[in-house]
Amino acid sequence: MLDALVTEARLRFGLDLAAGLQVIATERLIATPFEASRPVLLVPLAVLRPGAPDPAAAAEVQPLPGRHGPLGRAPLDVLGRAYPHDHAVGRFGTAAATRIGDLGPDDLAAPLYIGPVAAEAAVAGPWAMPAISARLRAPDGCPWDQEQTHASLRKHLLEEAYEVYDALEAGATPALAGELGDLLLQIVLHAQLAAEAGVFDLADVQAAIATKIVRRHPHVFGDAEARTASDVNRQWERIKADERAAAGAAEADGGDPDGVAPTARGALDGISASLPALAASQEMQERAANIGYDWPSIDGVLDKVIEETDELRAAADDPDPAAWAEEFGDLLFVLVNVARKRGIEAEAAVRAANAKFRRRFGSVERQAADQGVALRDLDFAALDELWDTAKAEERIAP
Repeated sequence: MLDALVTEARLRFGLDLAAGLQVIATERLIATPFEASRPVLLVPLAVLRPGAPDPAAAAEVQPLPGRHGPLGRAPLDVLGRAYPHDHAVGRFGTAAATRIGDLGPDDLAAPLYIGPVAAEAAVAGPWAMPAISARLRAPDGCPWDQEQTHASLRKHLLEEAYEVYDALEAGATPALAGELGDLLLQIVLHAQLAAEAGVFDLADVQAAIATKIVRRHPHVFGDAEARTASDVNRQWERIKADERAAAGAAEADGGDPDGVAPTARGALDGISASLPALAASQEMQERAANIGYDWPSIDGVLDKVIEETDELRAAADDPDPAAWAEEFGDLLFVLVNVARKRGIEAEAAVRAANAKFRRRFGSVERQAADQGVALRDLDFAALDELWDTAKAEERIAP
């Protein structure tokens, strides 16, 4: 039966077997990875296995991870996301064709042929963006994209990462999906540039992170045990320490042309120098804590805050401004440790404080404008009164 379907697809629908053919059981479509830029033969199980019982027929088919949102749980929804609405669908044994957008449940009871779409049109699949990126970089592509380098794209990567960070404040929203897509574009572009240089491609990026995550979760993919999040963190740091040691050994085996032995890699190696200072501080402290270098309780950290505050006060009399700056940095570092001990993300906490100040200061400006006065003409007492009013407004706001 399958041979007959393939033959008809070649004769009537122009199937080119050299392009590959994906044969998918209709009942398992939602659980099957497929690429819309390759031809698909969608066949009910009863046709694929006539007369043979299907041991999985009674089991619920789970949607494919990554495509398991609200529109990934029904075959028609999956097809509607994978293909353009007006993409043609071939029916076997009849001259009447149809389109993706016009398919109904009854159509899925018979075999269907779905021809390939252009790679850049298979937008819901993982390979559309690489194809689009390669097209933009082609000689007849986009002049702006053709001029980009790894260095020139760095600022865009940071911008997109911060926009994702901001969007996360609202949780899972359609806007977040858009911002994540913008960030993904940066990853795809860097992989494209590296592929052109013959260094690596997107498949290497995907393989590197998948391999690393499986290796670092032996309690999920192996025989190790980790009952709590703290157990996972400690195991994670042990594994990373082993990885750093292995990397250091590999460097040593490679030899140094200058005869200088490579520096041993420590627990804090790999923390980006470009991270915001608060985020970097918290990451360093978390790594140190995961290997046992930590205060037994938050009381010791709070005592350290008092100590550093006293040292900052004492530094105020020092004529060297660097001394004040150093003590100020020490105090911030300890305050980040307080945040870590309480499960607070220091960077997010300061961002929230910034947003609160922005709101309240905006209220102060509006109040002054309503009174017909300029802020610069008000003394501190008057400004403080406007500030108290702004705080009161927030308390009574719904």
